[in-house]
Amino acid sequence: MPAEPDEVTKPAADTPATEPETPPAPKKRAARSRSKATTKEDVPPAPAEKEASTPAPEEPEERAEKEVRAPKRATIDSSTRDLLALRRALADRRPIFGRQAANRYFRIGRDGTWRRPRGLQSKQRRHYGYRPKIVRIGYRSPARVRGLVPSGFKPVLVRTSEELAVLDAHTEAAVIARTVGTRRRLVLEEEAQKLGIRVLNPIVHGESEA
Repeated sequence: MPAEPDEVTKPAADTPATEPETPPAPKKRAARSRSKATTKEDVPPAPAEKEASTPAPEEPEERAEKEVRAPKRATIDSSTRDLLALRRALADRRPIFGRQAANRYFRIGRDGTWRRPRGLQSKQRRHYGYRPKIVRIGYRSPARVRGLVPSGFKPVLVRTSEELAVLDAHTEAAVIARTVGTRRRLVLEEEAQKLGIRVLNPIVHGESEA
């Protein structure tokens, strides 16, 4: 005999179907709803940015000390500048004046001194072409720029503060004497910097001289 199919139990009409439970609303929605509910008045103000620290105003005396700087070149006119250029050109063409017999004896000419030849049969005195040239007045520099440094200043030897104070910062430069000690030399260099005077042989080089 064929097997009878199992009886399928149908739900009763009176019993309602079970509805699925609704999950709770996510937190994002709640946060979004709260953000919508808040107004501009409720939003706390943004933290103020830190103001840039402004430097304190400098005193007029300190400002004046900083502004005073020693000039690198002297205040000269165009004609003096042209003569300095001519002096450089003459120095390039000027021969080397060697003393007689300097190549024979070590004691002659090693210190850069010059002695004119006086021998009766001296070939250098008689201007033989294969002998060194003799010092003559025609090899000199222009008289107007004679003694000036390449930057155009007139060097002045200085030992005290009184001698430093009378210098003209535009045309003269200080040369501290070698007999001045290191402590006094530093004081003179500081005073020269305040006065705006150029020092040609400093032991402390500033930023402007580098």
